[in-house]
Amino acid sequence: MTRTWLHLPALAWAFLIAISTLRAASAPDVIVAADGSGKYTSLQDAISAAPMRTGRNDPRWVIFVKRGTYRERIYVQRERGNILVRGEDAATTIITYDQHANLPGPDGKPIATYRTPTVHIDGDGMIWENITLANSAGPVAQALAVRADGDRLVFRRCRFLGWQDTILVNRGRHYFEDCYIEGHVDFIFGGATAYFSRCHLHCLKDGYITAASTPDGTQHGYVFADCRITGAEGVKAYLGRPWRNFARTIFLRTEMSSVIPPAGWDNWGKSDAERTTFYAEFGSTGPGANPAARVPWTKPLSAADVAALTPQRVLGGADRWDPAKP
Repeated sequence: MTRTWLHLPALAWAFLIAISTLRAASAPDVIVAADGSGKYTSLQDAISAAPMRTGRNDPRWVIFVKRGTYRERIYVQRERGNILVRGEDAATTIITYDQHANLPGPDGKPIATYRTPTVHIDGDGMIWENITLANSAGPVAQALAVRADGDRLVFRRCRFLGWQDTILVNRGRHYFEDCYIEGHVDFIFGGATAYFSRCHLHCLKDGYITAASTPDGTQHGYVFADCRITGAEGVKAYLGRPWRNFARTIFLRTEMSSVIPPAGWDNWGKSDAERTTFYAEFGSTGPGANPAARVPWTKPLSAADVAALTPQRVLGGADRWDPAKP
């Protein structure tokens, strides 16, 4: 006798329902393909066509981006933030542009850093997966790959390529998981609260990895957990320097190559910042881990402090946001 769905045991029912739900959740609303095989050839066009969904419980609009190089600048307005952009493969699905701070604007003056991003996100609740976000301007000036102004932003298995000022986490709360981030000077900077889990940070030349501008009174700035730091041969790069005097940056259980100098941190020539910053490490490993030689104004962390530095605790806020359930 042929078994039908009506005769399936309870566990089999649960499995089939779960599979059906997963397929429905992952099915894209639109496909972007550079070769014309999708509905759009431009990611910006696909984002601009997304419905106005701003509520936390609104269904998330899913955009699938096929392999290819998309040379375009992306802007996600606040009313369209509730979007998932999923690339086919992070290494070969690339969004790139080359705008930099020294380019002249309409008034003939340099446009400056904030107007350079390849991807600018104003909307809340956006997710990016399996994609490269790059600024290809190179060593000419500040040139953002991403400017993040929205809240509750998630990046998983993404690559961020740039030189100076690769990622501006400007405001809001952001979660990065299993990402690759490269740059030279201050290539992660800004005033947001951001959590980096199992990320690979690669230093292209002598410089600084972070330049936090955490507002005074903010509990958390940047937390890097279980990450890895590498660099080009002979490069030396500090873990951070304070763009603003209340910068907060913490590294937990991070593997550090010899790219990190013994002092670890730099005060940006501001001795007063040594009293107000919160720079700390816990469980660093590798040739660049040298707690005895670190600058004396770094802060200690206890095991209890570290236990509280989970993504949910750091990013939760008043609404108890959990980046694992965005």
